[in-house]
Amino acid sequence: MRIVVNCWVLRNKQLDGIGNFTVETLQRMMVSHPEVEFLLLCDKNFNEPYFDFPNVIIYRKLPPYRHPALYVWYMETVVRRFLKKHRPDVFLGMEGFLSLGSSCKQLPIIYDLNFEHYPKDHTLKNRWYYRTFFKRFARKATRIATISTYSKQDIVQWYGVDADKIDNVSCGIKAKFQPLQPDVIQETRNNYTHGAPYFFFVGSMHPRKNIVRLLQAYALFRERSNEPVKLVLSGHILWDDASIQAVMRSHPYAQDVVFTGRVSDDTLKCLLGSALALTFVPTFEGFGLPIVEAFQSEVPVICSNTTSMPEVAGDAALLVDPFHPEDIAAAMQTIQQDEGLRKRLIALGSIQKQQFTWQRTADLLFQCIKKTANAQS
Repeated sequence: MRIVVNCWVLRNKQLDGIGNFTVETLQRMMVSHPEVEFLLLCDKNFNEPYFDFPNVIIYRKLPPYRHPALYVWYMETVVRRFLKKHRPDVFLGMEGFLSLGSSCKQLPIIYDLNFEHYPKDHTLKNRWYYRTFFKRFARKATRIATISTYSKQDIVQWYGVDADKIDNVSCGIKAKFQPLQPDVIQETRNNYTHGAPYFFFVGSMHPRKNIVRLLQAYALFRERSNEPVKLVLSGHILWDDASIQAVMRSHPYAQDVVFTGRVSDDTLKCLLGSALALTFVPTFEGFGLPIVEAFQSEVPVICSNTTSMPEVAGDAALLVDPFHPEDIAAAMQTIQQDEGLRKRLIALGSIQKQQFTWQRTADLLFQCIKKTANAQS
């Protein structure tokens, strides 16, 4: 079998959610299926050693263009010609993009439809591209892979695609995330919060991550708490920067809120593993990787009761309404005061996490690829 994979999402940068999914799943498929030939399309500057396997050929095609008009040109010119020349059994679009003009069997991974639910969270040009083309990609696709039952149902409802055409391949957890020794926890807290316990958030801080309401909830929590528990947030601030800054200017406990910026995996392991609890309260998620990473780190979780997050968390987290800071603050207070609850959530998380491994996801994705290759034209 020959598979062409569009890895345009990897641009010699720190891996984000889609980048991590791409590397974790492809590496495992390449090792598990040495009989398969993988042809990867990357930009010209890509030089990471992620895919150094004998059954992989990397084609460096383009610099990292970022404008939607160039997305269209890339998919309908560069990719279309490549597929016509190499005639793969399947074209796999790791970021969900397809070549609409190609007759090749194609499989996009559509992680979620946040741009349909919250279009104003995206720049105008990206909003136009996603809302114009993803419905066409979904209908063009031979099959579709996604990462949660919620996202599968969402694709069916928004785009009228047959549910039998969509496979939920889920997500996994990096082995790097593990429970920490007490001395590491104390050292991490000394480095970031002068030794104080803290609630923790990780993610790129665009609007759907709900940082403003999390900050408001933290203020409510501190008004009612006798303990100076701090709030640490890791990740790059994107389009919501102005609103976050506006809240911080008037925040009564601004001195106890720590923004670390984007951090390495090693640092993230320490920050997450040393937290009193993960407070992950986006308004929308296709999966919510920090939830299962916290389970693996044996850290209690507060997360949203919306979209895919209840499915991922099961009964191993405190679920809150992300649109109401009061609800988030009440959960923070409960977690902070109830050590028995924290222990119960950690125990339940250790059970829940067993559903999510990258090997399982890679195997499910490969099964989806095979179904795509075997589908009737």
